[in-house]
Amino acid sequence: MNQPINIMPVDDDRNRQAREAAHRRVSWPLNLTPASVAYHSQGHALVLGNERDVRRAARALHEHGLPLPTLLFTEPMDSSETGEEDEALLADTAGMTSQRLSRAQARTVDIEGYLGHFTVRMAVEDGPLDLARALTDREHFDLILDLGESPVLALELPPPGYLALAWHDTQRDDQLEALAGLVGEFDKPRYFQIDNALCAHSASGYTGCTRCLDVCPADAVHSHQGRIEAWIEIDPFRCHGVGSCSSACPTGAIQFRLPETARQQETLLAWLAAYREAGGTAPVVRFAEAGDLVGENDAAGHVLDIPLEELGAAGHDQWLTALAGGAAEVRIQYRPGMPGRLTSFIDDQLDQAHALLQALGHSPSRLTRLMSGDMAARDALPGEAPLVGEPLAFTGNDKRDRLDSVLTHLEALGSPDGQRHTLPPGAAYGGLAVDGEACTLCFSCVSNCPTPALATGDDRPLLSFREADCVQCGLCAEACPEDAITLVPGFLADPTRRERQVQHEEAAFPCIRCGKPFATMSTVATLKAKLADHPYFAGDALARLEMCEDCRVKDVWQAMARDPEAQLKV
Repeated sequence: MNQPINIMPVDDDRNRQAREAAHRRVSWPLNLTPASVAYHSQGHALVLGNERDVRRAARALHEHGLPLPTLLFTEPMDSSETGEEDEALLADTAGMTSQRLSRAQARTVDIEGYLGHFTVRMAVEDGPLDLARALTDREHFDLILDLGESPVLALELPPPGYLALAWHDTQRDDQLEALAGLVGEFDKPRYFQIDNALCAHSASGYTGCTRCLDVCPADAVHSHQGRIEAWIEIDPFRCHGVGSCSSACPTGAIQFRLPETARQQETLLAWLAAYREAGGTAPVVRFAEAGDLVGENDAAGHVLDIPLEELGAAGHDQWLTALAGGAAEVRIQYRPGMPGRLTSFIDDQLDQAHALLQALGHSPSRLTRLMSGDMAARDALPGEAPLVGEPLAFTGNDKRDRLDSVLTHLEALGSPDGQRHTLPPGAAYGGLAVDGEACTLCFSCVSNCPTPALATGDDRPLLSFREADCVQCGLCAEACPEDAITLVPGFLADPTRRERQVQHEEAAFPCIRCGKPFATMSTVATLKAKLADHPYFAGDALARLEMCEDCRVKDVWQAMARDPEAQLKV
């Protein structure tokens, strides 16, 4: 294991020049011009909450140029407490469509949609009541202003066009003005692309990986259930481009497009290589949001900045790529006001990266948190030298292959102990255990595995497993009819995780007529036990289960030729 040392760059100007040379030689691929989605808003707003605040806000929005808002009162004003100001307020908002709700009705209000296309429903005896149609004869509302003590949409990142606001908020006037400005046509990038063929969420009606569903602070990721299969859908109108879904996806099924993960890795490695060629020493890579870097003073010469659209767009695979590519340390810069779910996700990714570094024989201190504005921590010299070895080379194109290349490289530069190491719950690393006595080699696990982790034998009945490909989605265990598979979570710090291991193997059962191997011994025994009482296999016909598919059909036809009434007996 590399021991901490005190590194003092001989000349920080030299490091600064190396950093600038690296940036000149390799441009960061931010302008990828992804497809966009469009919002269309005419400014028809629904304002809900207690009556006094709703009328105040509605008057303010109308003064900012919005059409007359629709008002939904969850608490009426107390007529005994109305004064001259309230009388004037009532007069100013008299022409606005309004509706009072009881407390029970208010609790049933449901809001769906986004800027220019909000649907608001309330539960009534005859079924959901569409309030836009009922109150305004319109198909939807364009804007929602929620002044309730408990917002209907309690999201960290609500959809565009929805504003939850307390009337006494110090930023109230600015926020109301901004909401009133959402009239017209607006474009937003489509931040992601999905390859459902790589997705480990569902197979054959079983549910597997849900990592993307768990980390989205905008609730834009959903599992769509079809007649048999479920698949992941991301609402581009609600998506804020946080990127945590892409970083959490273990297979690369969700790709963030600003920039794509592979291009981000390649650019990072090219920068580090150019930095070294220009004479730089002990580079520190800082991942931070581009907007958080605006207005900062210049970083020390040994700090290479990786500007991200959103911090969630890079996970532990990207950070470890930087260390494998020659960075002495990696620092992740948190910004104030990050959504709680995003903060928890980055914390979890850091915990995973620390555990992996420890397992591979490296100091976890190579990867640290950094708070925005902490210039001293940003510019601090690294405590360790860069990992020196052959240049990192990727052996595959998909996300899991590239990650395995990074881990293999770090393994070669460290001192792994060969043990299985505990990782945070839900980490996409681990093995599995197969109960040989229960397994019949039906291969349901193989057909449902979304990666190459599980495979059959080419010329004999066996089940093999390659741990490096396993994302611990659990679809194999769900699909196993014999409950013979158990997941074994944790990272195995040993080269055998990249080797294909036989988990279970049996002798083939030869057809009793033609001798062709067609199943395993246990499969035939299990079928005979389960179908012994079936009329189709009554008496001597039970022997058909010991025949291959061709001989079985021949035997059925021969039996029917001998006894034409046989088909009526089954």
